[in-house]
Amino acid sequence: MKRFLLFLPLLVAVVIGIVLFAGIGKDPTKLESALIGKPVPEFSLRDLHNPDAMLDQGLFRGQVNLLNVWGTWCPACRDEHDDLMWLAMEKGVPIIGLNYKDNREDALVWLDRLGDPYRKTIYDPKGTLGFDLGVYGAPETFVIDAGGVVRYRHVGVVNENVWEQTLLPVINEVREDG
Repeated sequence: MKRFLLFLPLLVAVVIGIVLFAGIGKDPTKLESALIGKPVPEFSLRDLHNPDAMLDQGLFRGQVNLLNVWGTWCPACRDEHDDLMWLAMEKGVPIIGLNYKDNREDALVWLDRLGDPYRKTIYDPKGTLGFDLGVYGAPETFVIDAGGVVRYRHVGVVNENVWEQTLLPVINEVREDG
């Protein structure tokens, strides 16, 4: 029995090592959201551009939207911004922004300088909606159907390739399911 107790810490360390090693090979961008097939969580947050206006989940009803989680502190968000502008301006894709854990003034200056691809921008300074969506970083982009149901989650930068290979096919499928 004493001999077993001597080897117990080694056994525990080996088991922990195996579990950690198995997780290293997983791609965090492939994590599926628990919200797929469920309505956007209820929220009431201020509009980034108009602090007197409150926005809620009704914002997503009526048409398929992209919900793009971004922040001025996020270098990858800057990388995808030109592509979001292209999607909104050239392709007519309705995009709602979720300004996540950011400073309002910084976000407004950023959009003024780089352009604003968003139909509306939800201001989430404390990350409450982000938390409810299961966001663990930025950028993240969700496809929300016309009924306000989350249909897909993309973790990482949206670029032309991601649009054509991933998001557009999902949107087309959502529209067909109508």
